[in-house]
Amino acid sequence: MEEREVMNLDVLFVGGGIASLSGALHLSNLIRQHNEKVDAEGQGKKLEEVMIAVIEKGAFLGAHGISGAVMNPVALKELVPDFIEKGAPLEGEVKREQVCLLTKGGRLRAPITPPPLNNHGHYVVSLSRLTEWLGKMVEEAGVYMFPGFAGTEVLYENDRVIGVRTGDKGIDADGSRKSNFEPGIDLHAKVTVFGEGSRGSLAKTLIKKYKLDDGKNPQGYVVGVKEVWEVPEGRIQPGDVIHTMGYPLKSNTYGGGFIYGMKDNKLSIGLLTGLEYEDPFLDPHREFQRLKQHPYIAALLKDGKMIQYGAKTAPVGGYFSVPKLTFPGGLLIGDSASLFISMKLKGIHAAMTSGMLAAETVFASMVKEDFSEQAMEAYPNALRESSIGRELYLCRNFHQAFQRGLWIGLMKAGFQYVLGGRIWKARLETRPDFTHLKSVSAFYGKESLTDQEKGDIKYDGKCTFDKETDVYYSGTTHEEKQPPHLKILDLDTCYNRCTKEFQNPCVRFCPAHVYEMEVDEQTGKQRMKLNFSNCVHCKTCDVKDPYENINWVPPEGGGGPKYTVL
Repeated sequence: MEEREVMNLDVLFVGGGIASLSGALHLSNLIRQHNEKVDAEGQGKKLEEVMIAVIEKGAFLGAHGISGAVMNPVALKELVPDFIEKGAPLEGEVKREQVCLLTKGGRLRAPITPPPLNNHGHYVVSLSRLTEWLGKMVEEAGVYMFPGFAGTEVLYENDRVIGVRTGDKGIDADGSRKSNFEPGIDLHAKVTVFGEGSRGSLAKTLIKKYKLDDGKNPQGYVVGVKEVWEVPEGRIQPGDVIHTMGYPLKSNTYGGGFIYGMKDNKLSIGLLTGLEYEDPFLDPHREFQRLKQHPYIAALLKDGKMIQYGAKTAPVGGYFSVPKLTFPGGLLIGDSASLFISMKLKGIHAAMTSGMLAAETVFASMVKEDFSEQAMEAYPNALRESSIGRELYLCRNFHQAFQRGLWIGLMKAGFQYVLGGRIWKARLETRPDFTHLKSVSAFYGKESLTDQEKGDIKYDGKCTFDKETDVYYSGTTHEEKQPPHLKILDLDTCYNRCTKEFQNPCVRFCPAHVYEMEVDEQTGKQRMKLNFSNCVHCKTCDVKDPYENINWVPPEGGGGPKYTVL
């Protein structure tokens, strides 16, 4: 067995997103304040030479950061009270907002903004920019930052998590070592905090190993497909917020659109599609392009240009889908902990708060020199009693309410808001997203469909774009001579069962044209072409494949999208 370099740390944060960075900065501040107090009072024991590290699979901090994003500043105010003076990259304070119901050619504006979507006093942000800004502060605080390093394996000792192993670099497609081979590093820590984002690959293994989801609803997800546009001056103001329902999604499909005004005549526009949809021919990327064809949206984008594209899943299962957040040696935070306020479409402040509460628990453990699982329980207890815990509880049945369609969902959501989350059942049950997909014959009543029935559209390259073009604008790159990080577990299932029943929905639900079915000219048989270098790390395939036949694992560190304004 090959000897690997071992780096011993006190605390390791896996994932360089907003949750981990908030936790690392808060922990560093708590340690500094503690030591200053010991010096001033001459009592107690200082915490000296504490080593805190953050690893991030993206090429730089913020490279994989994507969100709507409207941010409730409550957590940022606590973490960095003078965030405005310190130049936080805010696109604009929300002062104007509207909610619209779109039909195919029309628009009905709500007379008032529903209270859960009232964003006055919040800020439109670029999550990638916010992450980069916060990351600089974390580094200045003395935290070790390792962008370009993916955590690929959890390390255990006597059933306790003791850290992670980073991925090898310089592995050829056939598994052999190239001349630039670098083995991964074993990072050992007293506490390992997992903040990998939505559908984290290591968090997924931890949830399974420690049965952290026992007694919980299965997690539900949406996939957000998003572009940033530069439009003519005066078209939209920084901080303007527009939310849409209805077109292009059918009433039995959860989701909606968003448009947020940014600085420098830019706007972010996107579509959220719930992954519990039934239609095997639904394509979230295509539906987003269709949204831009709506007369109201097209007028906003006219004479503008698209400058960046991205896609990502978000956990929307809510309160009853949050797994147990502690296990021997570690904690889950942010999207890895399923902390997303689906009724309000908010996740940034929840991620930051979870990271900070985790930091407070770890700090207390350092002072007491007690890193037992029992000591770590202070974290979920604090989270449960926090504003985030209360927000999650008040909308505990929100997403489940939409599983019978838009109109019933809106009615149930209204009742829940008025009644403080209560509904005629204490807990609405759910099924995993992939189980909702129906076969072609079951959904359409036939197996052969026209292009029109499939929903295909023509892309004009000005307002609407195919997947390959959009991927180019994501800045996505991977070292192509490496083993594919998208693992199809059984190709026979892919070529036979999935082809026959669903006509290979992976070619549609993937927003990056990773999966492509080709016909072998000699044999006439279908063959899967895996364009893994296109992957934008959204994890949709890991969620939606009807046979759970696709497993997403991290590629070589530094690969993937390179977002700067998303």
